[in-house]
Amino acid sequence: MDIFLIVLGAILMIVGILGSVLPILPGPPLSFVGLLLLQFSSKAPFDLRFFIIWGVLTAIVVLLDYLVPIWGAKKIGGTKAGSRGATAGLILGLFIPPWGLIIGPFIGAFIGEFINSSDLNISFKSALGSFVGFLAGTFMKLAVTIGMAFYFVKALF
Repeated sequence: MDIFLIVLGAILMIVGILGSVLPILPGPPLSFVGLLLLQFSSKAPFDLRFFIIWGVLTAIVVLLDYLVPIWGAKKIGGTKAGSRGATAGLILGLFIPPWGLIIGPFIGAFIGEFINSSDLNISFKSALGSFVGFLAGTFMKLAVTIGMAFYFVKALF
């Protein structure tokens, strides 16, 4: 049973790291479940405080992942049209990995703002804010999932 839990936990860690970059997969929650699975094996080195800290970090990163791109677009002067365009660009970008995932939100925010205001400067600024927000969210998710993977591997050895 230990081998099954460890292998399944390792798979969830890998998928969690991939999910930090691919928006269709919930990266940090999957990595957190991987840590939980390891806890149920004989390699259970973690205490309740450890899980509370990583659980809170996971929840914060998941929440910020939705808020940071919107905040980035609004901070630079974007509107809801830019945020919706960034979301549509992200979804369409899934079909053109990996560049579509990076450029899709930028192009989507640009088109959304341009349709809304017909001003190239506002459209570009909003798109840039959305893109920076998307990158910030991705880096936050990667940092958390790589941190969890580090403790997972450390517990095994």
